Amino acid sequence: MKQFDLEVPETAHKISSDSWFQVSFVLTTSINSAYVLGYSGTVMVPLGWIGGVVGLLLATAISLYANSLIANLHEFGGKRHIRYRDLAGFIYGKKMYRVTWGLQYVNLFMINCGFIILAGSALKAVYVLFRDDSVMKLPHFIAIAGVVCAIFAVGIPYLSALGIWLGVSTILSMIYIVVAIVLSVKDGVNKPSRDYTVQGSSVDKIFTITGAAASLVFAFNTGMLPEIQATVKQPVVKNMMKALYLQFTAGALPLYAVTFIGYWAYGSSTSTYLMDSVSGPLWVKALANISAFLQSVISLHIFASPTYEFMDTKYGTKGGSPLALKNILFRTATRGSYIAVSTLLSALLPFLGDFMSLTGAISTFPLTFILANHMYLVAMDSELSSVQKLWHWLNVCFFGLMSLASAIAAVRLISVDSKNFHSLFTNAIRHFIGVLLCNSLAGTKEEEEDTQHQE
Repeated sequence: MKQFDLEVPETAHKISSDSWFQVSFVLTTSINSAYVLGYSGTVMVPLGWIGGVVGLLLATAISLYANSLIANLHEFGGKRHIRYRDLAGFIYGKKMYRVTWGLQYVNLFMINCGFIILAGSALKAVYVLFRDDSVMKLPHFIAIAGVVCAIFAVGIPYLSALGIWLGVSTILSMIYIVVAIVLSVKDGVNKPSRDYTVQGSSVDKIFTITGAAASLVFAFNTGMLPEIQATVKQPVVKNMMKALYLQFTAGALPLYAVTFIGYWAYGSSTSTYLMDSVSGPLWVKALANISAFLQSVISLHIFASPTYEFMDTKYGTKGGSPLALKNILFRTATRGSYIAVSTLLSALLPFLGDFMSLTGAISTFPLTFILANHMYLVAMDSELSSVQKLWHWLNVCFFGLMSLASAIAAVRLISVDSKNFHSLFTNAIRHFIGVLLCNSLAGTKEEEEDTQHQE
């Protein structure tokens, strides 16, 4: 069937409007988001040098392979599948349409929670540089980050409208990556020795290593490839493959650099947010953290776009300018509510590394590896040899087991960290209330003494 005869589903957003190079910027932005400041602590620390380096290289290769499978199915059956759930529904039926949409929604929702945590962590890091008085806690900065993300979401109607913001995002990424690398190298040279030993008991190591494996695949995958591919111009498969090759070659180099250098500089003591470990000029660190904050806001919009597209297409007003008042009010209500819920969860469970692990386990593994291999197996069944079919079945089974094991590990990590966090938070609140009561009692006593003195 000719490309111009392909059936295209209804959508309120633009499709086939972007060059492959612009799409590659979207993909490269996704893997070089502020999340890269966390991989030294969340991937390298639990895996060590050998496990971390080999794991990242393998994750790159298998992620490129899995994404290429999905990209090649974009026009399967004479129809453009502009949404992940559309592709699954076309191949399997309505039931898998709903299951896939549920998996994808959870995936993107948790990724966006991670971005809000990252943005809040960056804001807190700036605050601590100038006023380290512990008055404002991480949840407060997460709330501020949520408000900024909501404002940006209302102003940018759809993914293609990002335009110049993709260039801004690239500049912001380079700022915090370069600063993190330079300051890490400086600290590493001046620090005589580092401990690269994987910490913890045998049981703890099993859970942290399993969780780190989920973080590895999380680093390279969006869970929304068909939605991104929908924006690229024809020929969509060829152009998407160009974008993927750029993403997984030149686009991955900054991620490798900041991850490996950060771990080299600080070893097993590396923070889950690298900028908390570095030392250097105050204004340089402030610039890097502000850049990480702003880039997280832009990246969140990319990963929230499938949810926005669903709400705009199903419930939004048809036609009219995106800047019309009724459309702005609609986006304010729907997108504001979505980000408000994301922000609330982020503030309650602000554990970046755990969010990476859980997202990789319950959604990235199923969406990008299990589903991709099985969909390709079903769609191309008549064209595959017995060996090729066996290969895809092995992938489905292996990544299924990895998903289950990683989910158990991630839930355990969140449970432990949540218990510790809320214990500390409760103690901090008690201390704050105690200080207020003491001050209040002291003030009351002074007033009584003044009264007695006047009498």
